[in-house]
Amino acid sequence: MNEDTNQPESSAGVAERGIGHKKIQGHIVISQTTDPNAKWYVVHTSSGHEVRVMDTLRQRVETMNLGGRIFEMLVPTQDRVIIRSGKKATIKEKIFPGYLLVKMILDDPTWLAVRTTAGITGFVGAGNKPTPLSEAEVTNIQKFISSPAPRFKTKFSVGEAVKIVDGPFSDFLGTIHELDDERGKVKVLVSIFGRETPVELDFLQIQKV
Repeated sequence: MNEDTNQPESSAGVAERGIGHKKIQGHIVISQTTDPNAKWYVVHTSSGHEVRVMDTLRQRVETMNLGGRIFEMLVPTQDRVIIRSGKKATIKEKIFPGYLLVKMILDDPTWLAVRTTAGITGFVGAGNKPTPLSEAEVTNIQKFISSPAPRFKTKFSVGEAVKIVDGPFSDFLGTIHELDDERGKVKVLVSIFGRETPVELDFLQIQKV
């Protein structure tokens, strides 16, 4: 993979259960390389523990002096905006739960180092042969994780009854008619003068009944 054009961007710290408030970097660079034999491979990991498994692999690579053959590890994430306690919060959400990307030169020692790391259950590939990601796949992942617009994540659903808690229709009850996760907006059907009227609101302006 060409170092200049197909380099997945570094991601910020990722939180996981079991590590308290600690955040582990979602992209670890052990060393840089332009070697054409270095490819990105995908490995299966314990779901929910991807960054911890990646950190364990990093320690093994350093201990086994394989930094010249295993170069980078990546847990692809994207920014999501969630509504928590009535406030917007940005989190790093994993794009491929249960998977870890590793840039490496595949040979017997590197395969063994990765495969025998605690939490890794195997490589993705045909049969027993790991299959590297194509240039196009790496580029697509890079574009996805570098998307500048955070997306909203909410627990509301169409047809759900909600109460409006802010704005001119505060204290009105209504039913969710449409959801726009990209904009963080919702259309609620509110009874006004005996007629159901759609009102566009922000996620923060409603709460579950």
